[in-house]
Amino acid sequence: MDLASIKPGLVTTRAAMKKLFGGGTQEGIIPSTTTPNILIYVDHDSGKRYGYEDGWLAEEDELGPVFEYTGQGTRGDQTFLGLPGSRNAAVLYHADKGKALRVFITTRRAPGSKSAAKQQRYIGEFELDSRQPYTVREADDEKGERRRIIVFRLRPKGDYERLDKDAITRAETTIAHRVSATVATSRVPEPRMVEPKRKRASESRRAAQPSLIADLRQAELRDQYLAELTKQEHQVSAYQIKIAGTTTTLKTDLYDATEHELYSVRGESSREEVRTAIGQLKDYVRHIRPRNPRLSVLVPDRPQDDLLNLLHTEGIDLVYRDGTGYTRLAVK
Repeated sequence: MDLASIKPGLVTTRAAMKKLFGGGTQEGIIPSTTTPNILIYVDHDSGKRYGYEDGWLAEEDELGPVFEYTGQGTRGDQTFLGLPGSRNAAVLYHADKGKALRVFITTRRAPGSKSAAKQQRYIGEFELDSRQPYTVREADDEKGERRRIIVFRLRPKGDYERLDKDAITRAETTIAHRVSATVATSRVPEPRMVEPKRKRASESRRAAQPSLIADLRQAELRDQYLAELTKQEHQVSAYQIKIAGTTTTLKTDLYDATEHELYSVRGESSREEVRTAIGQLKDYVRHIRPRNPRLSVLVPDRPQDDLLNLLHTEGIDLVYRDGTGYTRLAVK
């Protein structure tokens, strides 16, 4: 078997792929030290045991389909750092290292095999989504304990196989869970789950490097405001929402349970960003319990008066950074 014979739909084994690509036969993420490849193995039975489901999203965007893959780590919060997070980091920086992501899905056991070896179906080569390489969610582990997981968003690169049975299960009903505020922010207890911060975006050649300054400002503002609310001893969290009939998991920004207040945090105070914030709040508020929380938009600085009027017309407060503090313009 050679590389030319490795086409989507091929049924093979981990042992055969080790001979071809190098690496090992254990774990879900296997970086090769002899070829420019990272092998990713999806096992639906194992995923359910550890509180997640990998597979194709039913929904597409203008860039095409997305395959979600949960990172390595079966106990506690998943991370990118240290030995526990080394394989997750390998996926995150695969473009920097010039390595391809090759995805396999576990299928039936090899016919007549006396061993416990399972067969693997190759579905194609992938790369991280350039706009959102991963998201962070909460899930139950096998003991029912909540933990944060890294969910990579993979885009096909070239030919791929997309079967209905490989899709993530659509939600039967809409379910909204309160989750840790750190799921919505990059501020988490050590060992940190998130990608280590860099002084300048140009220091990374990773294809998935966020390109918009607004994204970084949004994350920083969210972190800083969470710290401010925490200092005031507010109980702050977020909501993770699965909508009926879909495979997509939505995630709100901050929810202040002390004030029963739902925030949309934006990295700029522009018309486009304010409009986006209004849409998010009106979408998410339908699923928040208790009902009728106060709605607020948090931005880095005061927007123009017309946008203040727009927010107040929609019954939404504005909070913006003012020097070292924050100013609130409440609906009158």
